[in-house]
Amino acid sequence: MSPLQEAEHLLGSLSRAEKAQLLQWIVQDLGDAFPGIESRPDVCGGEPCVVRTRIPVWTLARARELGLSDAEILTSYPSLRAEDLANAWAFARSHLHELAEQIHEAESA
Repeated sequence: MSPLQEAEHLLGSLSRAEKAQLLQWIVQDLGDAFPGIESRPDVCGGEPCVVRTRIPVWTLARARELGLSDAEILTSYPSLRAEDLANAWAFARSHLHELAEQIHEAESA
C-alpha cells in the first residue's frame, strides 16, 4: 500500500477535529509559515523558539529524539501547550537539517 493510499485509509478514521488539525499541518508544511514559532535576534541568538517562551524548537526536537512523549515534554515545560508542540513538530518536519545542526552545536559546546 502506498503512503497516499494509507493516508486515504486513515482519513476515514479521523474525527472532524483531527482532520482539521491534519489540514493545518499540511498547509503549514506547504506554505513554510509556522504560527507559534518565531526567530528573533534578541531571543536565544535568533534560534527558532516557541512564542511567549525562550524554548528553542531544537530543544523540543531533541527531547522527542530521546524518547520523551508529548505529555512528558508538556510536564517538563509547564508554559507549553499542546498547540505549541503541534507548531514545533510542523516546523521540525520542514527544518530537519537546521535542527540537527543546532542540536549538534549545543551538544558539542
